Order: sequence, then C-alpha cells, then structure tokens
Amino acid sequence: MIDIFKEIADSCRLEVPAAQKLPIAIIGAGGIVDGAHLPAYKKAGLEVVGITDVDLAKASDVAARHGIPKVYKDVDELLADSTAKVIDIAVPSSAQPEIFLKVAAAKRHILAQKPMAPTVAEGIAMADAVDKNGIIAGVNQQLRFEEGVAAAHKMVELGWIGEVTNFAMTVNLSTPWEMWPWAQNMPRLEIMLHSIHYHDLIRWFLGEPETVFCAAGRTVGQYPIGETRTISTAVYRKGVTSVVHANHVNRGGDNLAEYRIDGDKGSIRGTLGLLYDYPNGRVDTLEVNSLVVPTDGWTPYPVTTRWFPDAFIGTMGAVMSAIATGSPVRSSVRDNVNTLKLVDALYRSMDSGVSVKL
Repeated sequence: MIDIFKEIADSCRLEVPAAQKLPIAIIGAGGIVDGAHLPAYKKAGLEVVGITDVDLAKASDVAARHGIPKVYKDVDELLADSTAKVIDIAVPSSAQPEIFLKVAAAKRHILAQKPMAPTVAEGIAMADAVDKNGIIAGVNQQLRFEEGVAAAHKMVELGWIGEVTNFAMTVNLSTPWEMWPWAQNMPRLEIMLHSIHYHDLIRWFLGEPETVFCAAGRTVGQYPIGETRTISTAVYRKGVTSVVHANHVNRGGDNLAEYRIDGDKGSIRGTLGLLYDYPNGRVDTLEVNSLVVPTDGWTPYPVTTRWFPDAFIGTMGAVMSAIATGSPVRSSVRDNVNTLKLVDALYRSMDSGVSVKL
C-alpha cells in the first residue's frame, strides 16, 4: 500500500513552488487571518507586504506580531501603494462584494474569504468582474485542500471505491460562537458560516444536486439568533445521495466530526481533527476499504498535515499556480457561485419546509 499511497500523497502535497510565489496584501485582520492565513503563508514561504482593517489598531497589532512591514489606513491606500500581486480579502460576506469589485477593478488577483457574498446575485456580479478584468480569483474554501479530504478525492478519482453512491458528513460540536461577535445577529448562520464548507466539498465530489431538503433548529439560550442545528439532504443523478448533519449545541462534551464516502466497490471514512478541540484541533484521519486495490480491510492513510493552518497554503497556492501556469483554480469564484446557489436553495427549503429543485 505504501507504493500505491505515493500517488495519492503527490496529488495533495501542500506547497507553492518558488517560481510561482507572489507578494500578498491582506484586507482584514481578524482571528482567521491571525490564526490561519498568516501561519500558513509563513510555513509556505510566502511574503505578505501589507495589511489593512477597519480596526487599524488590530491591523497594527497583527502586522507587528507577524512581521508585516506596512499597515494601510484603508483599501484605497493599499491598492494605490502596495506592490502586492495577490489581494487576500478576509472580511465578513456582507462587506466583501464592495471590496472585491474595487480590487477587481484595480486588476489585482484575489483570494476571497468564504462565503464570498451573502446573495447569489452579488456572487454572480463578482464572477463577472473577474472575467471583465482578466484576473485570477479563488475562494478560500480550504476544506478542499485538507490533506485527508484531498487524498479521498484522489482515491475516488482513481476508482478505488467504484461509483460513489453516498456522501455523509456528521458534526456534533460545542461551537464557541462568541468568538465571532459579528455573527450574533445573523439570521442565516450555520449553513452560511459553517456547513457551507461541507456543501462546497460535496459539490467537488458529486457535482450539482437535482433536489435538496433542509431542516433547522435553534436552542433556548444560545448566543446567536441564527440556526445552530441543521440536517441537509440532496439527491443527484442516478440516485446518488448526500447528507450533512450539523449540531453546534453539543452539551455532552463528546465532539464528533466524521465523513464517509460510500461506493459500489468500497468506502472511505475520515475525521476532521480541528473540530474535536477548536481552534487547537488534533490530527486528521483517513481510512479506505476497497475491493479495487489491496487494502485488506480498513487501511489508514497517513495524514501528516492539518486543516488549520495547512490547507490555507492550498487555496493561496492554487491562485498563484493559476497566475503562473493557467491551471484551473480548484475553488474559483465562478465555481463558487454554484455553492452560493446550493446554500440559497437549502435556506429556501428550510423556510418553506419543502424540497427545492435546482
């Protein structure tokens, strides 16, 4: 199996070749930038030349601790002065479309935070701006680059479990929503901010669903006003199905984050270690049981990196690779419009209590 795993490992290696590295400037200095973007870029040897935030004191603090040489008073000053070739926009979705369109008009390449926009219409306008201005733009859907997940995708691509029949994701967490005060009053919460990762990921594996259904709940006394428990199902062509079950009010102390991909010739199962002890996390796991290759029962794949911060190398690296070589961005802005359409359909189902066709 070691020899067979080599092809898998080569396909999900997280690195940016020296010839593709470009200077970065960041718009936003929140916790995700401080704790994931910047550690990932340092690990990959990427240069961050500037940063700005509506809270300049926060931007200055982040810059000082991470060795960023320039703090800009606003986006306009950053675009006018910075030598950055790629702009990392890491702000809440409500603020992102306006900033994104301004950066695109300046013809700077972009990595946009997820969710990239609060509405499908705004997402389409952003994708159109990418095409109009001839830039490269990706969305920071880093779960597509988490090593275990990427390895599972390659196994599916190689036919190790035959034709996929179902993708199931189950998370049972005690999520500290207080870490994100700006999310407290969001009426659309769990799917928009958290499970969008899983729905985007399942799209990467299965393509576009034909029909979706979603039910959601809230718990008395919870910090945010939005939904904190969801069950989402989808049906694809040929009867392929998926389910995402997410609960963020687990008071049992036994956090769980598992996924399973079943095929007609085997199965893959894994865990997302980050969510067992967020934001510290633990090692991710992946196992495969195949009738196509000689796994001899459930065989572990040696995952060596983590979702946070390592997968953030992948999202930025994909943008830089596309700039240098013309390769497709694994999570492009245009592709991510379909993730927004899926999320919107799930909320329409949630609100109406009926299935929604896409």
